[in-house]
Amino acid sequence: MTLSHERTVATRLALEAGELLRTHLERGLTVEHKTSADDPVTAADREASELILAGLRAAFAEDGLLSEEAADTSARLGQERVWIVDPIDGTKEFTSGSPDYAVSIGLAVGGEPVLGVVYAPATDELFVGVVGEGVTKNGTPAGFSHRTAYVVSVSDTEFKRELHRHDLPGMVPSGSIALKLARIAAGEADVTFTMSPRSEWDIAAGHALVRAAGGEMRRRDGRAIRYNVARPHLEQGIIGGRPEAMDWLEGELRARNLPTAHLSLTSADPAWAVLPPEDQAALDGHPTVFVRHAGGRVLALLVVGPDGNVERASGDAFHLERLTRDVTRALGREPAKVGG
Repeated sequence: MTLSHERTVATRLALEAGELLRTHLERGLTVEHKTSADDPVTAADREASELILAGLRAAFAEDGLLSEEAADTSARLGQERVWIVDPIDGTKEFTSGSPDYAVSIGLAVGGEPVLGVVYAPATDELFVGVVGEGVTKNGTPAGFSHRTAYVVSVSDTEFKRELHRHDLPGMVPSGSIALKLARIAAGEADVTFTMSPRSEWDIAAGHALVRAAGGEMRRRDGRAIRYNVARPHLEQGIIGGRPEAMDWLEGELRARNLPTAHLSLTSADPAWAVLPPEDQAALDGHPTVFVRHAGGRVLALLVVGPDGNVERASGDAFHLERLTRDVTRALGREPAKVGG
């Protein structure tokens, strides 16, 4: 597969979007929020999305398009190739003055990420990769590190709220997941994981970069990540990076019983086994079962009815709050209080 034209177009659009974002910062931002204060959006997000999608549409009219900041349609599902875009991965950082945000443009073919461009406008760092062709940073070939004391890039939000309590070695918190994955592909870190779910646009470009460097990314339960699915939100956290670092990290996570969420849980999912037998019988076939678990046991459980009311909420208060936050972002609204 030769993707030289695709790489050129995606790189140009990422740089143009980055310049647009810098212009918005100079003018000043008006910040809105989607589901919570942790989920901001700005006019810059929307304009950068429009710029990128217009450029991709002009260059690749037959390809599908998916962006966090554009209305989704089922038309992309019939396409072999789909561009997956996050115009600002790390909007919270963008609005707060942190440099830790990025433009993320990925291309998936047959559900697999094959090309990624991640551009950090604040630091003028451009990461480009094609599976089978390697990775460059600012035009210079880059790749995985050879360090044996692994650098674990983690979410600054998850670190502040939870991970700081654990003795996992090598943790370095930061914002944008796309930029985390790009830095891993360039050898500046080695591995990452999340406890909360992510969406396709958060990770597609970064996943392609990691694959281009010779690594991989998967769901926390070990299953593969597929792109261009009907609902483009992973139901659980992810782990990715250098293969040997991933193997080490999975052992460390198991040893510490670090939690993960699984949203829209079904009996086909490995996490179903953490539910007690009576819950497995009662909840089988229910479309909106959400669980946070670790070490083979349930830490928090939410069951939401078709009317948006919480039918059941149980578990430790801390983990229930974390799970509710994940569910709110997945549903686009906070579940209503437990019904009578």
